[in-house]
Order: sequence, then structure tokens, then C-alpha cells
Amino acid sequence: MAITRYTLRNPGLSPWRDLEEVSNRLARMFDESPLSTGTNGGTWIPAVNVEETKDELVLTAELPGMTEENVGIEMENNVLTISGEKSEERTEGDEERRYHLWERRYGQFQRSFTLPRTVKGEEIRASFDKGVLRVHMPKVAEAKTRKIAIEKV
Repeated sequence: MAITRYTLRNPGLSPWRDLEEVSNRLARMFDESPLSTGTNGGTWIPAVNVEETKDELVLTAELPGMTEENVGIEMENNVLTISGEKSEERTEGDEERRYHLWERRYGQFQRSFTLPRTVKGEEIRASFDKGVLRVHMPKVAEAKTRKIAIEKV
């Protein structure tokens, strides 16, 4: 079974031909970009969310198929760095296996985030559950929102 790239069946009849051509060009550009080198080993970039509450910043990273032993977290000069490596799982005798579609990413990754001065670096803590890394970064007291009462004159 051969895998072929999707192409427009009859581009002359489609009112969306130009839009589909732009979409195809963008898809090819990202398929060939340095960010896509992780397909067969190399680097990949895990998805990350950063949210803020009144007391802390919470960074959440999706690291499917990984364990906490595969992930490292460091902080230096107010820069938080998350790194790790996701290995392809193979067993003996897999040399004859042929892939028809390969979308899973493997290899090393590293993401760095400059933290605001409002974060207490010494109190950062992390947890890892079901392939999701959560890094909790508490705020300093001065950065927390507080209400100021208005005095009557």
C-alpha cells in the first residue's frame, strides 16, 4: 500500500481552488520545516499552556508516553527550562516492520521560559500525571492583587 499526498481532484471546478492551493503550500512548508525533524527522531516541541491565577502561574506541558524520569526541569537566571527525551518503543524482531503512516514524534526537546520577577523561584514545584507535566510557580506577595479601601475625608 503506497501513501500519497492529497491533491485536488479537479482544480478547475473548485471555487475554492486558490484557498486550497495556499493551504497545500502551507502544509508542505511545515512538513519540510526544521520543527518537523522530530518525526523520525531528532527534536520535537511539546504543547504548553501557561495560565495565571491570583496566587500563581501554572505551566502545563503535554508529554504523552513519557514518565517523570524522562523529564528535567531547571531554573537559572530567572529562566525555567524543561527538557527531556521521548524514545521510540521497539522490541526485538521489529527490524522487518514497515510503517505506512508515521505521525508520532520522538527525540529530544527543550523549552525555555523567562519568568517574570513576580514569581518566587525558590518555591516552584512540579507534578507529573498521565503524561501531563504541571509546574506551579507561586507569586510574590507584592504581585498579588489586593483591594485598597478608600478612606472618608
